[in-house]
Amino acid sequence: MKANLSVGKGAVCLLAAVVLAIFILIPVVQVSAAEAYKVGAVFSVTGRASFLGDPEKKTAVMLQEEINKKGGINGHLLELVIYDDEGDSTKCALAVRKLISQDKVCAIIGPSLSGLSLAVLPEAEKHKIPLVSCAASYKIVTKNAETGEQWKWVFKTPQSDSMAAEAIYTHMKKHGISKVAIMSGTTGFGASGRSELLRLAPQYGITILADEKYGPKDTDMTAQLTKIKGKAPQAIVNWSIGPTQVVVVRNRQELGMSNIVLYQSHGFGSRKNIELAAGAAEGVYCPLGACNIAEVLPPAHLQKKVTMEYLKAYKAKYNEALSSFGGHAWDALAMVTKALGAVGSDKAKIRDYLENLKGYVGQHGVFNFSPKDHNGLTKEAFQMVVVKNGDWALTD
Repeated sequence: MKANLSVGKGAVCLLAAVVLAIFILIPVVQVSAAEAYKVGAVFSVTGRASFLGDPEKKTAVMLQEEINKKGGINGHLLELVIYDDEGDSTKCALAVRKLISQDKVCAIIGPSLSGLSLAVLPEAEKHKIPLVSCAASYKIVTKNAETGEQWKWVFKTPQSDSMAAEAIYTHMKKHGISKVAIMSGTTGFGASGRSELLRLAPQYGITILADEKYGPKDTDMTAQLTKIKGKAPQAIVNWSIGPTQVVVVRNRQELGMSNIVLYQSHGFGSRKNIELAAGAAEGVYCPLGACNIAEVLPPAHLQKKVTMEYLKAYKAKYNEALSSFGGHAWDALAMVTKALGAVGSDKAKIRDYLENLKGYVGQHGVFNFSPKDHNGLTKEAFQMVVVKNGDWALTD
């Protein structure tokens, strides 16, 4: 009897183990059996704009891992196909075509740069695939500036340069600044920002005393700043990305122009720029998104929770500071993921879902897309900050 009882217990244990194994395996089978959702990404991970693309790629990879650890999207794993365009428009165009024709992705996030985004948006329109750019120019989504008509398949997550210009001019007006000099790079980002500064100046009572430009590889802006110094403006607005914006900061200090207030665009949104300026950036103003200043946002701020979660996860994984640019990739991929969860991988349905997405709390604002607005943000998505003690600080 004891022997038979022992055998019976063993059989029961074996059966229980088999049943348990089946239950454990079921979720795995469900996830792996469903076809992965393939999303493409094109970032300038290396090259002249690597300070944009590197945090964008890191953020997208981190978000993909977080989503898949939770079982994917309705049982579908998220598969990111990422290419590095190296800041080159030809390589960017080739990457986008490859994502569409070879990789068969259902949506694309990126590119990092305005000029590259403008270059590839016709591909998105031609092949009818949703593209969510991580670059700033309003022209990326605006097909007709006069009517406001939007490109059908193209969206973007960064606040537009027009919003940044409005945020800067609003701050100037509040502080009695009306005589201004402009400096801008000759890149797509710089040219678009300069255009908006000139266009919006009359609306805010701003007089432009000087309008200087420089190339993306220039290493000395002393000549432009010396001309500006002779015009005696109350403030300078510099609009560029990359090392040139730091050169402007350092040259301004070397020329003894610290009495002239310096505003940078939202392209200055990386703490690395403050470090590279080696103290010369103290007192510099710029408009930035909430994710740059998550720790100093008030507890009741609508974006406090989502920005703090991103901040903690990014620092834990990469042990480096956040920048605006990673936040743009976070917003792009998070919203595409939300669309996949709601409507699946059909390209037209993803486009329609994004176009009607309302109240989405992201890293750079609360997004409200519509057929007339494929950016979905307002100038209120910016916080005016000042560099203080080597870090960002909120200002009035």
